[in-house]
Amino acid sequence: MSADAKRLSKVIPKVGIIEKIKPHVELIAAGLSGVFIAAGWISDKMNDQVASIIFYLLAFVIGGFAKAKEGIEATYENKQLNVEMLMIFAAIGSAIIGYWTEGAILIFIFAVSGALETYTMNKSHKEISSLMKLQPEEALLINNGVERRVPVSELKVGDQILVKPGERIPSDGVIKKGHTNIDEAAITGESMPVSKGLETEVFAGTVNLTGAITVQTTKASNETLFHKIIELVQSAQSEKSPSQLFIEKFEGTYVKTVLAAVLLMMFLPYFLLDWTWNESFYRAMILLVVASPCALVASIMPATLSAISNGAKRGILVKGGVHLENLSHLKAIAFDKTGTLTKGKPEVTEIIIHEDFEEAELLRKAASIENQSNHPLAQSIVKYVKANFNTDLLQPENLEDVSGWGVKAEINGEQWKIGKADFVGREAALTFADGKAAHLASQGNTLVFVQVNNCLAAMIALKDVVRQETKMAIDHLKNQGIFTVMLTGDSEKTANVIAEESHVDQFFAECLPEEKVEQLKKLKEKYGTIAMVGDGINDAPALAIANVGIAMGEGSDVALETADVVLMKNDLPRIAEAIHLSQRMNKIIKQNVIFSITVIMILISSNFFQLLDLPFGVIGHEGSTILVILNSLRLLKN
Repeated sequence: MSADAKRLSKVIPKVGIIEKIKPHVELIAAGLSGVFIAAGWISDKMNDQVASIIFYLLAFVIGGFAKAKEGIEATYENKQLNVEMLMIFAAIGSAIIGYWTEGAILIFIFAVSGALETYTMNKSHKEISSLMKLQPEEALLINNGVERRVPVSELKVGDQILVKPGERIPSDGVIKKGHTNIDEAAITGESMPVSKGLETEVFAGTVNLTGAITVQTTKASNETLFHKIIELVQSAQSEKSPSQLFIEKFEGTYVKTVLAAVLLMMFLPYFLLDWTWNESFYRAMILLVVASPCALVASIMPATLSAISNGAKRGILVKGGVHLENLSHLKAIAFDKTGTLTKGKPEVTEIIIHEDFEEAELLRKAASIENQSNHPLAQSIVKYVKANFNTDLLQPENLEDVSGWGVKAEINGEQWKIGKADFVGREAALTFADGKAAHLASQGNTLVFVQVNNCLAAMIALKDVVRQETKMAIDHLKNQGIFTVMLTGDSEKTANVIAEESHVDQFFAECLPEEKVEQLKKLKEKYGTIAMVGDGINDAPALAIANVGIAMGEGSDVALETADVVLMKNDLPRIAEAIHLSQRMNKIIKQNVIFSITVIMILISSNFFQLLDLPFGVIGHEGSTILVILNSLRLLKN
């Protein structure tokens, strides 16, 4: 092995160790601080004053470095004193009057509480780290038949990339060659693989399971759906709730007040209460410790980050603390219909076959004809036949697509027509199967008729069906006292059927995007805090005007960008979970605030009446901070 290789082998493990230790540096520093405090206390008991002071100084420096650096930098940037500076002053003051042990313990516990806050931050960042690992760094670019590995960041819209079985798809795009099954759990949360063929859309971060495919990229690497998900989580952690902003604003004023009170405490008791100079200074130092709002400042941010982290883990991406806080105040929620309350894709609900025809054979031939069309109704019929009948499709002859009406074709000499009632004869269609067409239409079905050699052979009813989980989701929200509304561009008849099936309290039909906005404005006036749930481009204005906009994860990019909350798994019951999470968060924040203020008031009163010594003041104050953070960490659990 060469000298350079040996040097390299020595360096690489060290880098790995440093990277592993890095997240725990504050906790390690706090632990070392505790060790030096113990060493200082032992030295003091052995009457070795010099050694004890050296150990205590090491405890001060090692335990307090991170917080002191943070406090000094924040003071310099904001031109305002903060809690960290109060702790530095209190520790130095304790040492000045000879209370080295108490000052060191103050630094130690303050360091532990800081390490706990960092732990909370790291936990909330964990979701981003796990997401980032799913994003491939390289892609196999095909250019004039030549394959070469390139960084994903170099891909341009229109590039063609080869994705082999077992590889993650590096960019959003459309399949131009090949057929495969794709695991889309990273995007939708669905565990079942999805079959994908020519011209179907694929997403970055999903896994190609079976066949090699050639994908034409449709988005730049920084505009993919996967990249947007990561940005959503990152923005959630940087945006602060109203409560947090108030506390931060209040902190500066409070710190100045405490310092003024400490200065008064140093002199007034000496002149007014006949205290000694030593007693006045001692009580002033205790006041500096116990009046510091550490627990109050730590009451909100750890709780908010823990709640956002918990939500992200369950597929609920909240873009910031303000939106999570607002969820618990909701009085009404409006839902888009298509793709939100319903699946957004028509499904076969009923098939009626004329007695002169055999069901399996007729549907096989009908699906063979419909397979030549890209119309959603046609594809739904093909999907139904393939799922329910184990049969191969045929190749129809003389196929003609009659735009707006249906399709004509010939199979084995038979003349087929598939389409609307008027296409096959309205009178025959309306009287088919004892006039059942009118009843099916009244239930919100779209009807497709099949005619063979001028004989009406079948009627297929299709419908954009309500999601299986919709009723449960709406019922949960109603149980929480939230009024539910459906907004849709569909007809009054269809809207009424879907509204009944989904259990919403009220619906508004034939709504254009601007009319959805007007309805939301009226809901705001009546109920105050409201939410809008949607998935399409036409829902974006309504999502923007609502107090909380909630987008379905499979929705349009515009909806995802406009919304404040994204349901990654398109799972409506998650809304009730998000509201419950918000209520838990607000409850824990109130507990933290009340507890921290109560502790501060008790400690200040005890100090004034000379009932509190510095060691107990340190333990009471810093202990309350640690308890507040631990209480907030409960939100990490479901």
